[in-house]
Amino acid sequence: MSSTAADIPATRRRPTTSAPPVARAHVLRHAAPALLAYLAVRATVLLVLALWAHGQHHGVWPILATQWDAEWYLGIADHGYTHALGIAYDANNLAFFPLYPLLIKTVAAFTPGSAATAGLAIAVVASLAAAWGVFAVGDHLHGRRTGILLAVLWAAFPVGLVQWMGYTESLFTACAAWSLYAVLTGRWLCAATLAVLAGLTRPSGVAVAAAVTVAALLARRSPRALAAAVLAPLGWCGYFGWVGLRLGRWDGYFAVQRLWHNEWNGGSQTLRRMRDLLVSDARPHLFLVMVTMTLLACSVLYGLSVADRQPLPLLVFSGVLLLIVLGSGGVYFPRARFLLPAFPLLLPVALHLARASRRHRALVLAAAVAVSAYVSCYMVMVWPSAP
Repeated sequence: MSSTAADIPATRRRPTTSAPPVARAHVLRHAAPALLAYLAVRATVLLVLALWAHGQHHGVWPILATQWDAEWYLGIADHGYTHALGIAYDANNLAFFPLYPLLIKTVAAFTPGSAATAGLAIAVVASLAAAWGVFAVGDHLHGRRTGILLAVLWAAFPVGLVQWMGYTESLFTACAAWSLYAVLTGRWLCAATLAVLAGLTRPSGVAVAAAVTVAALLARRSPRALAAAVLAPLGWCGYFGWVGLRLGRWDGYFAVQRLWHNEWNGGSQTLRRMRDLLVSDARPHLFLVMVTMTLLACSVLYGLSVADRQPLPLLVFSGVLLLIVLGSGGVYFPRARFLLPAFPLLLPVALHLARASRRHRALVLAAAVAVSAYVSCYMVMVWPSAP
């Protein structure tokens, strides 16, 4: 680890008795078990979806590539962004950040398939890059076994099917995971560049920028660290500024979010919705109960992450992401998906499983994959709205 990375508060370093660093030529071989395990989980969920969809005479392709948010991104790739704010609810595509539709447009221009094919291919490739990055963070901090388990747990997230849909979660997680890994290993400019890309992918890119900036400012004063602290927020801020210029008002992006009824209110609406679902509703929808349980579990896991003294960049990233999701006054049902990139929250579970017996580990992982497969398929086959 570089001397710069050693100055980041609470960053765990691998014991000096551990194996020597893996040679560059064998990096992929080192990560291969994690990637193969990730693919196995994704293939299992996809098989369950195919069987479920076949039983209902429904095609899998539209579910994965062309519905809900995927339709918005494809529209941006084909026709660009709107020039006016408008007044209709859910009718302004400026709420969607530009990197993913730009990639769709670029890939579609140089490949024979449709834009939807390009979008889904980008999501799948990005999911593998994300799984690799998740593994790299776990491996760097606690060893190869923990890294593999962390990647599998991320694959088995309750709404993990989104990783292979025409959505931005996989692309965002790939940028976030590798940015955090770059911070942990002292590669400041790489971390900042990936933070910029994350900020151009999703509104929650501000969480990656915050993690990089805080870590850089607390590290030893070096030109690269200070440059990273300045550069990291430029992706999110750049899109915010561009939307303002396009709409002719400084608060243009926030006006768009208000149009989508998505304002931050400190969590009062989230708590009210949880209370209604768990206490007041006589027959709450199963998917909304799952969303609520995911939010509660992630909150507990963040407390365990703090108690476990996770490296500061990971705590900042997960904490800001949780703050955004729990404090939002917007729609409730996609919030489990919004927390999909928060893979550091799974580190306490991965560490526990790494120390557990093989039998216990197999049972927990099998249960996690089964729950993920059922919830993911229920999300797109039964739940009537977007994931």
